Amino acid sequence: MVNYSESSELLAFLRDQRDGERVPPLKDLSSELQISVSRLREQLEVAKTMGFVAVRPRVGIRRLDYSFTPAVRSSLDYAIQLDHRHFEQYLDLRRHLEDAYFIQAGQALQPEDHQELERLIAQAWDKLRGRPVRIPHQEHRQFHLTIYRRLDNVFVSGLIEAYWDAYETVGLNVYADLAYLEKVWSYHERVAASLASGELEKGKRLMREHFDLLIDRLAS
Repeated sequence: MVNYSESSELLAFLRDQRDGERVPPLKDLSSELQISVSRLREQLEVAKTMGFVAVRPRVGIRRLDYSFTPAVRSSLDYAIQLDHRHFEQYLDLRRHLEDAYFIQAGQALQPEDHQELERLIAQAWDKLRGRPVRIPHQEHRQFHLTIYRRLDNVFVSGLIEAYWDAYETVGLNVYADLAYLEKVWSYHERVAASLASGELEKGKRLMREHFDLLIDRLAS
C-alpha cells in the first residue's frame, strides 16, 4: 500500500475527507498535520493542478469529486507545446479508446441520452444552416461525451474530455470547411440513429469512418 504521508501530508488528509467538504485553513491544518504552512502551500498548488481541491475567496478550500481530466489536461497541454505531433498521437489513442468502449457505452445509454443526442444534432444543423454559419464545436464535444458518459469509468471519461480541451488548444474548433462539417454531422446523425435502434455494430463502423474524416483533415 502507498504511504501517502511520505509524498504529501495534504493528500493523505484529503483521502479521509468527503467530496465537497471544507478543508480547514492552512494555519489550522499546519498545526494539525505538524508541518509548515509553506510546505502546505506547495502541496496545495499540486492538489489544485490535479483537480483534487478548489480554492475560492471567502469560501476557502474544498475537496472535489475525483476527476482524471485535470492531470491529463495539464500533461497533454505541455506535451503539445513541446511538439504538435503529440496531439496526433493522442488523437490516435482517443480513436482506439472510443472504438474499444463504443458497444459498452451504447448499451448503457438511457432514453434521455438518446434525446440529448438528437437535440445536439438539431442544434448543430441549425448553426450550420444559419446565416452566418456557426461552427457547432460545443455540440460536437457534447455529442461524444454524451455517448460515453454512462460508462462510470473516471479514467475513460477523463481521457476523452482532455482530448476536447486539446482540440481547442490546437485550434481545430476555430475553423473548418463547411462541406467537412456537413459530413461530420451526417455521420453523427447516423451514429445516433444506430444507437437508438440498438444497431451497435453498425454505429461502431460509422464512428470509425467518422474518425477518418479528421485524420484526412489533419493530413491535408
